[in-house]
Amino acid sequence: MDQEKIGRFIASLRKEKGLTQAQLAERLGISDRAVSKWETGRSMPDSSIMLELCDILGITVNDLLTGRKTTMENYKEIAEKNLLEMRKNEERSNKAMLRLEVVIGLISAPTMFICILTAAFADVSDIWAGILAAFGVLQFLVGAMFCFYIEKAAGYYECAECGHRYEPEFIPSMFAPHMGRTKRMKCPKCGKKSWQKKVITKE
Repeated sequence: MDQEKIGRFIASLRKEKGLTQAQLAERLGISDRAVSKWETGRSMPDSSIMLELCDILGITVNDLLTGRKTTMENYKEIAEKNLLEMRKNEERSNKAMLRLEVVIGLISAPTMFICILTAAFADVSDIWAGILAAFGVLQFLVGAMFCFYIEKAAGYYECAECGHRYEPEFIPSMFAPHMGRTKRMKCPKCGKKSWQKKVITKE
């Protein structure tokens, strides 16, 4: 996916519509800095506003993702190519987030134990020992919250009963019994509880 090409395409369509970056941003409820980043190829429009952006510019999502207006002859081919590219991007992003989760866990847990052991056995005042122990616990809790957020946001869980893939709510996900990245949760589609595996993509 050529972000610079897409950015130039967005800029040209915006100008055709007689809109400034600020006016386009206002209609989308975002900052003009975000529009500037799109048009210079530094970032892509978020999926949550992609349809609205396409509606304003008078194009399809396929047009946007290819950086040009598509014809009926090559529409299906381009649509399939764009869908595949989006799935690959999602897979790469989710894998990167899950690796980050492991890194955070490998740093925060040992740091907590080191802080607590140092506070217990080092020759320091009670105040400093308390501060050190509190710091260790606090950074572990913050790390754990980040890990829980990543675990929820990166990828999906697949129901063992009906095969439905979904992103669970934060609280049920956090307190669900689990073994590694497999959790026992209730499926929002079939309503049955099962051990559900983490999967990278929606389909």
